[in-house]
Amino acid sequence: MASSVLPIRLDPVLKKRLTAKAKAEGRSVSEQIRYYALLAMIAEENPDLPLSMIQDILEGDEQAKQGLLEPYPWGVL
Repeated sequence: MASSVLPIRLDPVLKKRLTAKAKAEGRSVSEQIRYYALLAMIAEENPDLPLSMIQDILEGDEQAKQGLLEPYPWGVL
């Protein structure tokens, strides 16, 4: 998907919080905003899912894309 520029104004406190969270997560502020927007859209479309489950699903999806999944041995104790 091609990226486009969308200038937005942020409250200074919100900008500081986004910057701090982005640094902690190893993302740029723009990437952090995109991540939060994605989470918000998924949460709005799936109000029955807790945020932690949505985050786990996104992480698992990325792990699958990177080939990091291992087969689960069903029925083995």
